[in-house]
Amino acid sequence: MSNVYDKLNAMGITLPSPPPKGGVYTPVVEFGENSKLLYCSGCGPALDNGENVVGKVGKDLTLEQGQKAAYNCMLNLLANLHAKTGDLNKIKRFVKVLAFVNSADDFTMQPQVVNGGSNLLKEIFGENIGVPARTAIGVNTLPGGIACEIEVLVEVE
Repeated sequence: MSNVYDKLNAMGITLPSPPPKGGVYTPVVEFGENSKLLYCSGCGPALDNGENVVGKVGKDLTLEQGQKAAYNCMLNLLANLHAKTGDLNKIKRFVKVLAFVNSADDFTMQPQVVNGGSNLLKEIFGENIGVPARTAIGVNTLPGGIACEIEVLVEVE
């Protein structure tokens, strides 16, 4: 299945509405001369259906709850990309993922948390398009106490 929307439908996934901005910034910025690149500002796990994941992974939240937060972050990023491009099929490559995990001091499994979002991209877009370079960082706190925040850089047609 090559159509991204057919794949989402087959997976039972409906994209949320783009999340409201939490400050003075642009959700998606286009740049580049030879390649068209989109830098997506960080998104948290709060979805438009009221679902959110708040707390520190490794203290208040399990690894699986952290992975759900990363999954939700990625859904919000896809919603912003859809709003910007009008068609997720225009994505040629996810170039980079930068993820921040609200972590207990002794929690060291940030990469496994972020796999919750990375696996979603891999399932939807496949290995060649959906598996980018990635950094997963543990932090002391995030806005509103959210469990995770993720930003992406993508190349589009």
